[in-house]
Amino acid sequence: MEAITIALLGILIMFALIALHVPVGVSLATTGVGVFAWIVGFDEAVSLIGTEFSATLSNMDYSIIPFFILLGSLASAAGLSTDLFRLASSFLGHRRGGLALATVGGCAAFGSVCGSSLATVATMTRVALPEMLKRGYNPSLATGSIAAGGALGSLIPPSLIIVLYALLTDLDTRMLMIAAIIPAMLAIVMNALTIITIVRINPDIAPKGERASWTTRGQSLIKSWQVLLLGGVVAGGIYGGVFNITEAAAVGVVIAFVMCGMRGQLTKSNLREVLQETASNTAMIYMMLIGASILSYFLSISHMPEYTVAWIDSMNLPAFVVVLALYLMYLILGSIFETVAAMVITLPFVLPIVTGLGYDPIWWGIMMLSVIGTGMNTPPIGMNVFVLFGMTRDIPLKTIFAGTLPFVISDIIKLLILTTVPEITLWLPSMIG
Repeated sequence: MEAITIALLGILIMFALIALHVPVGVSLATTGVGVFAWIVGFDEAVSLIGTEFSATLSNMDYSIIPFFILLGSLASAAGLSTDLFRLASSFLGHRRGGLALATVGGCAAFGSVCGSSLATVATMTRVALPEMLKRGYNPSLATGSIAAGGALGSLIPPSLIIVLYALLTDLDTRMLMIAAIIPAMLAIVMNALTIITIVRINPDIAPKGERASWTTRGQSLIKSWQVLLLGGVVAGGIYGGVFNITEAAAVGVVIAFVMCGMRGQLTKSNLREVLQETASNTAMIYMMLIGASILSYFLSISHMPEYTVAWIDSMNLPAFVVVLALYLMYLILGSIFETVAAMVITLPFVLPIVTGLGYDPIWWGIMMLSVIGTGMNTPPIGMNVFVLFGMTRDIPLKTIFAGTLPFVISDIIKLLILTTVPEITLWLPSMIG
């Protein structure tokens, strides 16, 4: 049997294992070892397991992963998300749709620290949803704004997902984060315009609140000094060249730890929960990285990426059409998997296709994360939507999907803009680089 046929069979087996709820990292590693043993030999495949485990666990570049996860867990335990929402709502809450705008802003800021769309959605559902419903917001707009805001987290630097993409592709992490700035700002603006459009069409969906006094706004700003300091030190240190990415994450962990203590949240139970969450998520991501590395070996020896690129070239399709097809694939994957899983599973064979078409890998990284984020709000599954539904059983699933639909349409418009004008993404890196 030809190696390419074995590789295709291996890919099918991998997705079958995932469909059977085998952990993604285990599915990747099992498939990789099995197909590698079939093509090369059993002894070599067994040796590959030890080699890849050792190489991944001893790679100091990957030490940033537990730092960022611990930073997000400590920030959540300290209640920084509540401060962000309170600050944004004090300035925007009196406007029609203002709390929804505040929710998007709070999700974006917290997601950049947390690094997980699902965790951001879960956190902001607890913080923002009760407040919006209490003020008379329609449940569809309230839940839709939370889901849309949660999808922003992986795109807004500093972001763990961007760091992982850089590690997997050997690209400059700082350049990737710089490239993400304008697309992230565009995504926030598009979400804000979507909310403004919705409330103009149907004003009753989001009643106006009371205007907060400047004294109240000042108090909210003062109470938020810690989260502003944390974001300023981490992001400012990276962009200012004061820290490298790992150092910035480590400094952020120290600051977040101190803030937890200052707020009285550094209890024994909270600390245990933070450490357990960090260890669990770190192990999951490391297992995915090890699995993806093993998978890449069998893809390499089977020459599957080269065959795929040659097959696409033989169809003489415009590059733009191929990219749109990949977008569709990632919308589907994003609706089923979390961002990290969707990226790790596909990157070994998708990146060669994209670069073979002449696209910049930095641009593709930002676009891929954007599309996966959109997929997490897309019917019929949508991971963000199901997290929301699981936490708010009194709101029907169809209501939540109805709320996310305008934001999905807005995201698709944003994707088309960034695809037709890639210079929007690459302009800042080109200026700095």
